[in-house]
This record gives sequence, structure tokens and C-alpha cells, in this order.
Amino acid sequence: MRMRSEMYERRAAIGPAAAVMTAVACLLMCFACSAKEEPSEPSNVWTWVSGGQVTYETGIYAAKGSPSSAGVPGARFMSSEWTDASGHLWLFGGEGVDSTGTYGLLNDLWRFDPGTSQWTWISGSEVGGQPGSYGTNGVAAPGNVPGARAFAVSWIDGTGRLWLFGGSGLAAPEVFGRLNDLWCFAPDTGLWTWMGGSDTAEQPGVYGTRGTAAPSNWPGARDGAVCWRDAAGLVWLFGGSGVGISGYASVLNDLWIFDGSTLEWTWVSGDSETDQLGVYGTKGVADPANVPGARLIPGTWIDPAGRLWLFGGEGWGSDFEGNVFLLNDLWSFDPSTGLWTWFGGSDAVDADGSYGALGVASASNVVGARRHPMTWRASDGSFWLFGGDGNGEPDWAGFLNDLWKYDPSAGLWTWVGGSKTPSTVGIYGTQGTSAATNLPGARSWSACWLDPQGRFWLFGGGGYGTDPTYSGPLNDLWRYVR
Repeated sequence: MRMRSEMYERRAAIGPAAAVMTAVACLLMCFACSAKEEPSEPSNVWTWVSGGQVTYETGIYAAKGSPSSAGVPGARFMSSEWTDASGHLWLFGGEGVDSTGTYGLLNDLWRFDPGTSQWTWISGSEVGGQPGSYGTNGVAAPGNVPGARAFAVSWIDGTGRLWLFGGSGLAAPEVFGRLNDLWCFAPDTGLWTWMGGSDTAEQPGVYGTRGTAAPSNWPGARDGAVCWRDAAGLVWLFGGSGVGISGYASVLNDLWIFDGSTLEWTWVSGDSETDQLGVYGTKGVADPANVPGARLIPGTWIDPAGRLWLFGGEGWGSDFEGNVFLLNDLWSFDPSTGLWTWFGGSDAVDADGSYGALGVASASNVVGARRHPMTWRASDGSFWLFGGDGNGEPDWAGFLNDLWKYDPSAGLWTWVGGSKTPSTVGIYGTQGTSAATNLPGARSWSACWLDPQGRFWLFGGGGYGTDPTYSGPLNDLWRYVR
């Protein structure tokens, strides 16, 4: 019998947004950057850097704006994240535990300095459940702040400003649901600006003409979408659980471009309505008819040629199965041609993993279907994937901590580390000390970053600390050197 995670039951992503908070169930960020890697630590090793080893840890908030050796965000998952040019890691909101030990949606903004290993509480409230304060559209003000939310999309622009779009949470007081508001935070001023979208919830999309930018175009409210930022500074947004053009809420497969210089959106690909099946075509062959099925919280990468890559998530394959399920299909979108290509995995749902020999690339290796794996791209162009909620070996499913590498030029996966089976606890070792035996516990919905040295950072998520009997939100911070 297939085993499932204890914390979350698999659910259809089409339910009301409030289910995110009440059921603690199931999204992005885009780890599209690469960097010159000069690690001073041994390779293929994890280091536990900060936070606790158990679930539901309370946040410790020092004075706002002051780095603190004691301060640390509370346990959480479904947060948003950014890495700035100085290598600071930024974390916003999610669903978790505030300073009072209360569980709910958060809107706190934190910064972590890898050089000092200190967290700084920057903005937002230390108490959960806060509504947004929008102010005037386009005008920065000290009173502005996004409402508490989870599964929002985030990216950083060329000037270092932090952008946040949508998610599920609180808009105005007593207004809860999926959102499509766009926010910008300027670290140099410490101010938030509401840049567009609605200050209420569950808004349908305004698609306009496919391929044509317009001031009136705007993606509908959604959570669990993903994004990429390309070399030209354009942001690409895909899918999620949200509201299509007709106002019906379910799972989306629409692809958008956002131009931060004009604040205009362009609908590029996919459908304006929800619940679309994938059209796979021939594996490895681009075709105008190809398109991934509707989904949320897949893994993402962007390659040096600017192609957008998408793996798995929760949604639709090539056939209706009665509900949304987990996927392991691998896709690439080429902006120069506007075409999707199916590169690997299955067009059916709930595929199991096939691990092969540890450290050996093989055409028979398969990453099992899963939602919200944590992903990044290394400087050699390889794609990396850690954990998520999904399928390991046949007949086993749940939270995972397996680590995989994909070579886009060869089209091969390599199982690099971690376990083939779910619900594996963490091995923390000594805080701040690298060791070959260290390993984060199985988890999904973690925040993660790639720093300028090419090191991968992982914070919290929903999963396992050191207790094998219970899963929940975490606040441990890990560093990995490949």
C-alpha cells in the first residue's frame, strides 16, 4: 500500500484558498541564477546553520532592523524568497508560527547574512494574520505592507528591489483568498509599494490578445504559481491554482511575461481557462501544439540560453484522472520560438521514482512525481532538485529528501544523495560544522536560495526534523556545497 505523509493529505488544488490555512495543505520561486563557485567547504556536504531541530518552533524577533544572534524566523512553509547581489538571503511570510507561538499566515520580512550567520527582522508584523495596508497605487509609504500570505511568487530586479505577486492570504481586513496584487520592496528605503493588481481577493484574469502587452492585462488571482527572470530582466509567470478569465477557480497553465519597466503583462501561452490537459507531442520535439497541463508548485530552472524549464508539480497530465495528481514530466519553453518541448518523465500521473546506482547517471533513472521540490542551477549548467512531496521508490510516497542532478545536454538524471523512501528524519550534526553524514529531513515547500558563491541554502518547509513520529513546519537553515 502506498504510504502518504502524516502532515498533509494529497488534495485537489481547486478548493477554496482558505484551505491553505485550515488544512495546512497544498508553491516560488525561481532558482534560475548561476554563479562562480568557490566553496571553501568539502563537496556534496550539508551544513546545519541555524534554527531548531523540531517542528513548530516559535519566531524570535529582536529589534526591527537590527541583526541579532538570537533572532530567527519561526517555523514555516510556503514562504517567498530572494537573494540580493551582496549574497543576503531574504524571506517573506508563509504559513507558520509567529512570536506568540500562534500558527497562521505571516507577513514578516527577514534578511539573513551568510557572513555573520545572523537574521534581521526587517518589516511586517511579529504576529500572524495581518491584513494588507495598500496605500496609493505606485506610491511608497512607511505604512504600506502586504497582507499575510503563502505561496506567493517572488523575484528580484536589476536594481535590487524585491517583488511579490499574489499568493493566498489577507488583502484588506476580513478579505481572504487568492490574490493578484503586485508589491515592490526597496531595501535602500525600507518601504513597500503596491504596484498593481487588486486589493481584494479571487479576481479573474484579464488576458487581452495573446502576445500583445497592454496596461489592462493582468493575471488572475492565484497561489502556487512559479516564475523565472531572464537575462533581459523580463519575468515569466506560469500556472498555479487560481482564477481564469471566466471567474472559475481551479488549476491554470497560462504563461505570462511581466516587464517591470512598463509594468505591463503579456499573455504568451497556455489557456485563459482552468483545468487544461497537457499536449505532449513527441518527446524531444518542439511543436506549436505542445503545452504542459495545468499545474501548481512545479520545480523550475532557466538555462544559459534563456530557455525556461519546468518539472512536475500537482495538476493534469495528458488525461483526466478524476482529480489533480502529482506529475514528473520535464518541459522546456524557448522564448525565441514560443514553443514548448516535452523532454522527459511521464505524461501520466503519479509515476514512481527509479533511482539506479548512487552517483551514476543513467537513461533509466527517473525522478518520481512530486510537488514543490526545491531546485537550483549550478554554474556548470546542471539542474539540481531536492525533496518535495511525492513518490520515491514504488509503493512509497510522502515527504522526500532525495537529491538529484540533471544534465540537460545528455538528458540524464543522477541520484546524488538522500533517501529513496519518504519520512526520513534529519541528521543535524554540530551547528555550523560540515559533515558527510549531515542531511536535512524529508520536506517540501521550503524556502531556498543560491548565493554568489554557488552554495545552495534551504530554510524550513513542511516535513521532518529529528522526530520520526511527527511532521510539521520547520525553521532549520541548511547550506549545501555540491
